Amino acid sequence: MARSDFSFFFPFRVRYAEVDGQMIVFNAHYLTYFDTAITEFFRVLPYDYQGQVERTGEDYHTVKTLVEYDAPIRFDDEIEVGVRTQRIGRSSLTFGLEIHPNGRDERLASGEVVWVNTNQTTHRPAPLPAELVAKLQAFEGGGEPAS
Repeated sequence: MARSDFSFFFPFRVRYAEVDGQMIVFNAHYLTYFDTAITEFFRVLPYDYQGQVERTGEDYHTVKTLVEYDAPIRFDDEIEVGVRTQRIGRSSLTFGLEIHPNGRDERLASGEVVWVNTNQTTHRPAPLPAELVAKLQAFEGGGEPAS
């Protein structure tokens, strides 16, 4: 994807606690950046994720994560994580993510996170909330339709 494919970015400054001995972001922190950016993406929709959990007894299970590393991210770098909905399924959401230097096109990393909406009593997939689907489609066109 290109930077222009994203309507939402969330900024970070790399903290010392996030780097390894080479002063490069430790690989596990990329998923923390992705998770935080998805949370902020939901906030701007606006979508009350916690309210959904409390009202419906449903929550999302992460079923897939992927990180591809293109270039090192170092201590004190200012970065932005782009989030977009790649696919909306019946019960699943696929997020496409990219990390860029603040305000620049160069891609430092990319990834994918797949969530499945799940009934927390039965642990079976449940349809995505219509309110969320409508907000995603209004914000960015909702990604690829389910097949």
